[in-house]
Amino acid sequence: MDLFTEEQLTEFYETFCLFDKDGDGSIAMEELSTVIKSLGLKPSQEELHGMISEVDVDGNGTIEFAEFLGLMAHKVKEIDSEEELKEAFKVFDKDQNGYISEAEFL
Repeated sequence: MDLFTEEQLTEFYETFCLFDKDGDGSIAMEELSTVIKSLGLKPSQEELHGMISEVDVDGNGTIEFAEFLGLMAHKVKEIDSEEELKEAFKVFDKDQNGYISEAEFL
């Protein structure tokens, strides 16, 4: 079973290309910095290094598309887990008020 659909792969590649401003097939720290700053965040150089090192499997200081897919796989798994938790919460929150009372839990 493939991890991503063809549609997801296409979407991820388009997103990767948006990050890869110079079109060299990798996302450098400067490119990541530009994107993150455009989102209103102000990470330090150390934080940027940390972001890249989390997904930089080959250790060359940049993120290639295969490494980007690894990051996306992790994010998709997080989303799936979050959705499962929300569904489980709904089962116990019988009156759907956003809280689980002791009576609902038992």
